[in-house]
Parts: sequence; C-alpha cells; structure tokens
Amino acid sequence: MKLKNQPEIKLGVVGVSRDCFPVELTRRRLAALMAAVKKAGVAGVVDCPVTIENECDAMKALDWARREGVNAACVFLGNFGPEGPTTLFVEKFAGPAMAIAAKEENRSVLASDRGDALCGLLNFSYNTGLRRLKVYIPQYPNVTPKEAVAEIRTFIGVARTVVGLRSLKVFGFGPRPEDFFACNAPIQPLFDLGVNVQENSELDLLVQFNKMAPRRREIKAIAADMAAELGPKRNTYPELLEKLAQFELALTDWYETKRGAAEFAVFADKCWPAFQPVFKFEPCYVNSRLAGRGIPVACEVDIYGAVSEYMLECASGEPATLLDINNSVPDDIMPATAKLFGASKRDLFMGFHCGNTCMSCMKDCRIKYQLIQARLMGEAITKGTLEGQIKPSDTTMFRLQSTSDAKLVSYLAEGRFLDVKPCSFGSIGVVGIPEFARFYRHVLIARRFPHHGAFGFAKTGREIFEALKLLGVDDVNTPRPAGVLYPGENPFA
Repeated sequence: MKLKNQPEIKLGVVGVSRDCFPVELTRRRLAALMAAVKKAGVAGVVDCPVTIENECDAMKALDWARREGVNAACVFLGNFGPEGPTTLFVEKFAGPAMAIAAKEENRSVLASDRGDALCGLLNFSYNTGLRRLKVYIPQYPNVTPKEAVAEIRTFIGVARTVVGLRSLKVFGFGPRPEDFFACNAPIQPLFDLGVNVQENSELDLLVQFNKMAPRRREIKAIAADMAAELGPKRNTYPELLEKLAQFELALTDWYETKRGAAEFAVFADKCWPAFQPVFKFEPCYVNSRLAGRGIPVACEVDIYGAVSEYMLECASGEPATLLDINNSVPDDIMPATAKLFGASKRDLFMGFHCGNTCMSCMKDCRIKYQLIQARLMGEAITKGTLEGQIKPSDTTMFRLQSTSDAKLVSYLAEGRFLDVKPCSFGSIGVVGIPEFARFYRHVLIARRFPHHGAFGFAKTGREIFEALKLLGVDDVNTPRPAGVLYPGENPFA
C-alpha cells in the first residue's frame, strides 16, 4: 500500500509588466522561460494567461490561480514590473511565492527593448516590505530561461515543504520518556506554524492495535509484503511478521481516519520501556516502512524530530530518518583510503538509532533484536529492529526545535554518510560533515539541542534554509568555516 503524504505542487508562473514598457517584452520572455521548463521536463509548472499590469490584472491572475488549483507562485519580471499590483497579487495569493527577473538577452535588445528588471526587482522588494510579505528571492534572481529552470526546481522543494507543514498533523502517543527531557519541548510554536498536534495515550495505541486483530486478510497481505521486501536473508524472525503487520495496519488506519482537517500526518511514538512488555516486539521495522512512504514515525515521542524528518522529506521527495548524534569514530575502523569529503577525522561521528531507517536507505540490513533494551528485557520481546549500515550518500542534517521559552531555533548542515563499516549495531552510519566538531560544541551543545537529528539522503540545505525563512524561523545555525568564530568560542583554543 502506497500512502501519499506530501503535497503536489502546481506552480503558476505569472508575468508582470509596467505600463510604460511594452507588454510583449514580458510575454516573449515568459514564453522562452516556459519553453525551457518544458525542455527540462519539470512537471507541474503552468504559465498564467494574464500579464499583470495593474490591480485589476492582479485580481484576474488570482482568479486564474484558484481555478487552476495553483498552490505556489513564481512572479516573473519580464521587464521593470509594477511593484504595487505585483505585491498585491503576492499578498492575496494563499501559497508561497518566489520572484525572479529577466536578464537582457544580447546587445540588440539594449537599444529599445531593455527591460530594466534588475531595477524593478529592487522596487518589488521594497513593496513586499511595506506589505510585510515573505517572498523567496534567489541568491541570483536575475536569470536567463535556463537559469530560471534551476531556480524553479529549488523553489518547488521549498514550496512543498511550506505547503506540507501548513496542513500537517502530528500524532503523539505517550509522554516523553523520563530520561529524555530534551525531546520534550513546548508545542505552541508548531501551532504558530500551522501544524496541529494531537497527543494520545499509550493505551490509545494499544486499543487501536487490538482493534485491528479481526482484519486478518489485511494483516496477512501486509505480512506477505514485508516478507517479499525483506527476502529470506533479512527475514530473521518470520514468525514475527504478522504482529508487525498488525501494528502497521493500526498506524495506517489511524493515519487515514484521524487526520481530520489536516491533509498530511506524521507520528511521534513512545517506543520504550513499556511498549515491549505489552506488544511483545519492537516497532522499528514498521517505523522504517512508513518513513519510506513519507510518513515519519519519530522515536521517543520526539514531536519536533517528526516534523524535522517531514520537512526533509518534502524538500527532497526522498525518505528521511531520525538518528542519535551518537558516538565518535575510532581510528581502527577507518580504511586508509576512506574519502572524507572535506571533513577531518575530528569531524566524524556515527548516526545511530535502534532500527528505524527505511530499507531503501540502507547498504545492508536485516531484522534483529535491540541489544540495549534486551539487556533489561531479554531478546524475546525486543525483536523487530531493522539493523545494518546506512548506505553511503549525501546527507542533510537538520532539526527544528523549540526552546523552553517557546522560541523556534534550528540547525542545518550538509555532509555525507561515508562508505565505512560501522562495526556496531542498530541502523547506523559514519557521518562526515566539514567543521562538525566545532559545530557540535558551539551550536548543538551550546544552544542545547537534543540528541536526535533528522537526516535526509540528499543535499537539501538550500531548500530547507529558504523554507525556514518563509515560515519566519530566523534562528538558523549552520557550520562556520575555519577561522570564523562562533559566539563564545575561545579564539585561543
């Protein structure tokens, strides 16, 4: 069963033209932009038949966007553009918006067809300030058609993140474990972002699980799908699959029936210590399967971790996972030929969790029992993790978090899961992030972030950074290069 849990972005490109410039200049340049979009195969991008020259045009363009189901907009200054009507359109448009401007094509246009869009974008920016609007303007907003395609691709990831978050519900099951107060943060800032949080009891989850028992045909179908996905080598405990399938059905049924007004949902579940004695298994493999479908299930009732995973999945369109920023990397596991991709040995660490990373993100894996919990509870009831090495790939490490006084903070870094055997248990991989050692000390520790980080399997720092700005999250911490000190960093260290 495939569950859709991300918004489909339909991006409307709206040309604007100031009345003292020829409207054909914008129309011609917009046609060239759309031809480049089509050639590049970027889906879900449509151009508005109305060119905005005045406020009446802005209202017509808004009507078109509503009729066409456009949920993100790109304002295109084919020439100077009318800043008042253009920003009126952005103000009244319901979704996220970006703005780009046309470069002059060649020498021949300079004589009379010069668009002056560089100048127009300055006035547009001033007017967005007057209306207190947040608009995505790229680092280099004056573009050729080919360059516009690259910016549109980026913005689709940004828009998918913003739109998804504004119609998201987080289902929490149980209170945060006692020794994980770091996962317990005020939820007011999430409501401020438009995220709904529904907190439930662990007993609610048990009742839901038991309610699924009569649905034997569905349970057997899910168990068969699990067996096919795992294959004989990874299916270490075949007798466990129907219990895991019943739990998966319980979560997906809850997802379908309890979303209410929200279009999308994620989970933050209490997975220990009471879970195993009652359910008689670990939930990790089920969590990994749902994460692979765009429905993160965060461990230890980490509500902000679930939201962070979801944002990474929206930005990339690929699965994400939640890992402890866990342990250092001893020299004797590092091959002499290991590539560190700009990190030093000091910047290496292992990202680990019990077994929640989906199979598509693993180099090798199989169903196991959870070693740490088995020390307390025995092997019999701690089976169900998906353990192995996380596959070598690019990664984005990200967390959105509330401080104890309900202010949003975040961190964001790009690096790589290295092709190094971790020689340890769990879903685990060696991570290299340039300048991570200082970042760990002066951001993660100094700013009091919790032990969980969300990890995506692509470099989406650009998309997440811009989405955070559109959402009004200004406290974004990133690694600083060597020689650039963090606040409070000892310059003599």
